[in-house]
Amino acid sequence: MAGKVFFSVSMSLDGFIAPESVGELMGRQWMELQGWVFPQRFFRENLKLGGGGEEGRDNDIVRETFERTGASVMGKRMFDAGEQMWPESAPFHTPVYVVTHTEREPWERLGGTTFHFVNDGIESALDQAREAAGDRDVRIAGGGATILEYLNAGLVDEFMISLSPVLFGAGIRLFDGVDASKIALEQVRSESSSRVTHLTYAVRRR
Repeated sequence: MAGKVFFSVSMSLDGFIAPESVGELMGRQWMELQGWVFPQRFFRENLKLGGGGEEGRDNDIVRETFERTGASVMGKRMFDAGEQMWPESAPFHTPVYVVTHTEREPWERLGGTTFHFVNDGIESALDQAREAAGDRDVRIAGGGATILEYLNAGLVDEFMISLSPVLFGAGIRLFDGVDASKIALEQVRSESSSRVTHLTYAVRRR
């Protein structure tokens, strides 16, 4: 049985998921937005940042998101930013399908991550990711424009927003351009910690 297609992102209270400029990734605002995840034990282990780290429900959510994912899909903007920042052992450890117009041979990294470059659209990338994932889920990793394409195409089953207590004021809004007339949401659960609130929704087509 095929798994779900989902995305999970951190979002500021005013609705932004990233700064406008790729050059501002890893800047102060972005670090504050992602501040809930950096101390988590599983995150630190996965990125080989050393021992220790927090345990609890936030850590469980990071681990569960990783474990449910059998393959990922991302856009070229996210890949271009990540190519400069990810360690040699990229943090996915599964196949990753990059939606792009650039032709490129698969790029294999240590730890089981191979990036495949798909030139014939989002549905082709998803089909390949589903096949690779088997009965596990496919994660639409980002960035915001790619997530929105899949959401508007009716190809997302579920998503989680980790709402961080920070304000951006400007940047990339996840839902700018969403076709709200075709999408209905059903809240699955809400979980809060001292750092963040996790909101999970099932997606239904109207």
